[in-house]
Amino acid sequence: MSKCNLAHAALILLVAPLSLGQSNELPPAPVQAKATTACTECHESRIIVQQRLSKAAWTKEVDKMTKWGALVDPADRDALIDYLNTNFAADKPPYVAPRTAAQKAK
Repeated sequence: MSKCNLAHAALILLVAPLSLGQSNELPPAPVQAKATTACTECHESRIIVQQRLSKAAWTKEVDKMTKWGALVDPADRDALIDYLNTNFAADKPPYVAPRTAAQKAK
């Protein structure tokens, strides 16, 4: 393996995990920690980040997940729905998955 190929492989290993972790994080807000705790008990945050739903649809999702066992304090329910709707509303641009250097090389 040439020095150039070895350096390229090392760069891929260093950069790929960073690009994946950053784009799949829930956006900062006062309710972010509660959203992370409630939602990521059962699935990765990228499931949420990929969604584009109306406020009514987010309300149904939160209520459904709560029935399935998500730990959402009733006092936080409306704030959680507002947070999801603000950041992942139907009118937001579609989610674009991050590309890793390994995918670019193919």
